[in-house]
Amino acid sequence: MGTLAWRELELIRSQFAFPLRDRIVTNNAASTQPPLAVLELLRDLSETYENVHRGQSDASIRTTEMFEASFDTIAAWINAPSRRTLSMHRSTTEAINAVMYSLMADFRDGDNVVTTLMEHNSDYVPWHALCREILPRFGRSVEVRLARFDHDTGALDLAHLASLVDARTKLVCCTGGSNFLGTKPPLAQVRAIAAASGYVQPDGRDGALLLVDGAQLFASTRVDVQQMGADFVAFSFHKLLAPFGVGVLYAREELRATLPPFLYGGDMIAEGQVFPDHVEYNDLPWKFSAGTPNILGVIASAQTLRLIVDMVGADPARAWFRTDDPLAPGAVDAAMTVVGGHAASLTQQALEGLSQVAGLRIYGVPPGEERTPLVAFNVRGRSPFAIARALNAQGVESRAGCHCATLAHHDLGIEPAASCRVSFAVYNTPDEVDRVVAAVRRAVDRPEDFPSVATPGVATGGTASAPDSGATAAQPRFGRV
Repeated sequence: MGTLAWRELELIRSQFAFPLRDRIVTNNAASTQPPLAVLELLRDLSETYENVHRGQSDASIRTTEMFEASFDTIAAWINAPSRRTLSMHRSTTEAINAVMYSLMADFRDGDNVVTTLMEHNSDYVPWHALCREILPRFGRSVEVRLARFDHDTGALDLAHLASLVDARTKLVCCTGGSNFLGTKPPLAQVRAIAAASGYVQPDGRDGALLLVDGAQLFASTRVDVQQMGADFVAFSFHKLLAPFGVGVLYAREELRATLPPFLYGGDMIAEGQVFPDHVEYNDLPWKFSAGTPNILGVIASAQTLRLIVDMVGADPARAWFRTDDPLAPGAVDAAMTVVGGHAASLTQQALEGLSQVAGLRIYGVPPGEERTPLVAFNVRGRSPFAIARALNAQGVESRAGCHCATLAHHDLGIEPAASCRVSFAVYNTPDEVDRVVAAVRRAVDRPEDFPSVATPGVATGGTASAPDSGATAAQPRFGRV
């Protein structure tokens, strides 16, 4: 599936507010734009909603029904066995922290966690904190280890990953899609490496647990958690057209049943089951729903998934938005084929155009190979922040910074740890990609038009060297950290 036809794109773009303001939205890896229909749904819900699981009014009962049905929609979207495997959080970050805190008491002295140098900070810093700050206070020594990636292709070094995993590896953490390098690691091979560790879990299961940070993967790929075989998968809805504030953690039901909650109080307590000497927890999935949840956000997020099916014409036979009918797997497959195919086509177009800009270096996966729908780059002698400001002056919304992939920037020898990034979604057009490339070219060729860009670039080392410049980046390699 390639780029959508212009007529199809016009129909999709008509359902958003940003085109009316002539915005070129290419910071989609951070957050996408919500459809007008979802904002209208939130308004309608706010007029009639009540709290869930806490009332006998018609409003409370109906809101509870919609809230619980949302779990079923989300489970169907990722092919989870049931709603019992899900918990809702504020973000992918909080979902990963939920795993860390739930597993914390199970770590034994001498254990280790293996993750990679390409991770988002949210899938490294919690494990750094656990091993370096939290568990030492309880007298336990646990190590965090970092697997390398190839500096030229962004590919995860599977041999190095395997060398770090041993019989004391309790958990392996891996991104499903890098938000800097564009890499989509071969998760089946990562899972096999984790499973072969020989670690004996508290329930007697053999092998390391596998956590996948699916934030970027969820945005452009059909996620099938059963096929993936991961023990935990975290993602956020604002990467796929929904409003901010809802992240999801999938976890195998056997783990849900045995692990302690991340937060305590409110809905996670079984009705009336609090006594001086013991407390009973609620049934799954509510055992992991402390306090009043983000009710409207969860409902709107689930309905956004249904709207995507309608928006891209994935199921011509019917409309799914604003219904609670069981979501057909074929409709999800078809929808994400369109979403992912269109974004991939735009990304390849951007790669081809940007690769022709003098002095520009693109990081990660080479053109022509599968990657997440983003391009991160630097330009020799230019600050990435100044480039981003120059793009903004031309109406292009990009992002400059480390993109929370700080380890990878450091490993590439980029100083300071920053790059400029453009990223694409289902509502972007080929014309917008051309305008992005032209804006970058103008920022590079005519820096006098943008005084801040002409400032000597703070990018050094491997940051902005053209492929033929002869400059080489420092390439530190980390094994165990």
